[in-house]
Amino acid sequence: MIYPIVAYGDSVLRKKAVDISVDYPNLKQLVDDMFETMKSSSGVGLAAPQIGLSIRLFLVDSIAILESYAEDEENDFEGEVGIRKAFINAKIIQRAGDPWQYNEGCLSIPKIREDILRPEEIVIEYQDENFKTITETYSGLNARIIQHEFDHIEGILFVDYLKPLKKQLLRKKLEAISKGEVKVDYKMKFPLKK
Repeated sequence: MIYPIVAYGDSVLRKKAVDISVDYPNLKQLVDDMFETMKSSSGVGLAAPQIGLSIRLFLVDSIAILESYAEDEENDFEGEVGIRKAFINAKIIQRAGDPWQYNEGCLSIPKIREDILRPEEIVIEYQDENFKTITETYSGLNARIIQHEFDHIEGILFVDYLKPLKKQLLRKKLEAISKGEVKVDYKMKFPLKK
């Protein structure tokens, strides 16, 4: 099942999501549906709040994007291997390395991309789909995608990192997204659409 993506302005995107337990109903199906939703909207990550569920679950699939970078001679991510996995009840234990800038976008905030600074490396503790607790270190693009999706379960959006003036310049575009005044090629749910 493909879910509609919740657009900027919906309160679910601003809530700190809650942990889930092993008996969360139909979790495997939810994860499968979220991967399908992410793929159909050409995303590299998707968090449960983006489909209206305020739970600590997000997915990352960086395989295709890293393969596309590998074909570029001026590849900034040489040697980095893509991942495809679900992160349940995640906690970032440590952030390290020099912050670096990358042009980010978000399925919930279509047609807006901005340069965002994030630390180069993270250590994350999470549970997999079998609720086995795992601690892993990620760097580069994988670390960036994970941090972006982790922010979603914390109620933070990438535009929150922008300087006040830049955010003010985007205000009308963000309001238009909330009202559904944006063309996208995937299903969306707009909080202020009449």
